[in-house]
Amino acid sequence: MTASALPDPGRFAHDHVYLGARHDENARRTIWVVALTAVMMVGEIVAGYVTGSMALLADGFHMATHAGALTIAALAYGFARRHATDRSFSFGTGKVGDLAGFASALVLGIIALGIGVESALRLVTPVKVAFDEAILIAAVGLAVNIASALLLGHGHDHGHHHHGHDDHHDHHGHAHADHDHAALSRDNNLRSAYVHVLADALTSVLAIAALVCGRFLGWVWLDPVMGIVGGLVIARWAWVLMRDTSAILLDRTDGNVAAEVCELIEAPGDARVADLHVWRVGPEAHAAIVSVVTRPGADGEQIRRRLAPVHELAHLTVECRTAEAA
Repeated sequence: MTASALPDPGRFAHDHVYLGARHDENARRTIWVVALTAVMMVGEIVAGYVTGSMALLADGFHMATHAGALTIAALAYGFARRHATDRSFSFGTGKVGDLAGFASALVLGIIALGIGVESALRLVTPVKVAFDEAILIAAVGLAVNIASALLLGHGHDHGHHHHGHDDHHDHHGHAHADHDHAALSRDNNLRSAYVHVLADALTSVLAIAALVCGRFLGWVWLDPVMGIVGGLVIARWAWVLMRDTSAILLDRTDGNVAAEVCELIEAPGDARVADLHVWRVGPEAHAAIVSVVTRPGADGEQIRRRLAPVHELAHLTVECRTAEAA
């Protein structure tokens, strides 16, 4: 069936808009970071050509890869918002950010590999380093990265706490713990942009330390060693981001939400879960399809009421069968 042959939207009772609560704010922040990174990139490349500095040119083109990844994040925000109510997306566009995050993680992994290979080559065959110029470049780059991190509003969270249920709350009526913090951490598009900024900041810090030691202590070997260390750390960040985003893209079951659904349905003793699917459809939204075998008297509306405390469930489909029919 083509998009034009889709059923009339008026036949459906609700939309499937599962964008994050801070989607538009995060989009604006990302656009500002793209602009800042692009200005820095152009400045370094132009200065490199004018001065003939290979160090400036290399850093400018390295910055270009991050600008490209950040642009992916910005475009993903726009696409998700523009098509949020498009019926051709069965569960909305809430996972577009995760797709962009996965793509950015791939780019980050390639950058880490490139840093590692180049550093290893320089360790075997040292090259002459213009220490004063390189220190200045690294310092300016670090300042840009710090400004970018502040713009993203994500400087206190590296996204490493995404294990299990990431809402940090009690499912039985208690208040959220740091809800805004959790909302930011669940936006994998913003998270991917932040990790790129963090990766650039790390390389700048390691470079400054190595260059200062090379300039004043003569430890020329420290620069490529720091490059290898930075490449390994960035590769790990890329792997963690790929792991988390791929789990969402592949509709991996959220074990904690699934366990709570089963507990609430089966607690009264008149129903049991025969089949259950729980997956994430947006930064702050899950969908569930549950098949329940009940005793006479229990019905779908009762099951829905029992699941009302599970605030993550933005889209719920319930199938009920009586024990005799089952």
